[in-house]
Amino acid sequence: MTTAQAILAIVGLALITLLTRGFFILPDRDLPIPGWLREGLRYAPVGALAAVVTPDIIMAHGELVRTWRDPRLFGTAAAVAWFAWRRDMLGTIVTGTATMLVLRQGLGW
Repeated sequence: MTTAQAILAIVGLALITLLTRGFFILPDRDLPIPGWLREGLRYAPVGALAAVVTPDIIMAHGELVRTWRDPRLFGTAAAVAWFAWRRDMLGTIVTGTATMLVLRQGLGW
């Protein structure tokens, strides 16, 4: 990719972002949104996060994980258990990361 192509791609992406996000920001008054759509949009961030994180947990090198000895599976299970028990986001992150670290570094998985 040449420098000109990279600059063109960056400018194009910036314009697309401005248009799609500016559509909601620029009006002087609130746009009327049906209640069912407003309720559905509440779950969009959680759905997007799940769509990004789930493939990283269950796939390795473009294929599904074929062994139970994958530290990501145990890290996820430990993090979910911690969150169900304490409802603490920092503890969830630390628990999942610590579990993966112990399995990778300690057991060599």
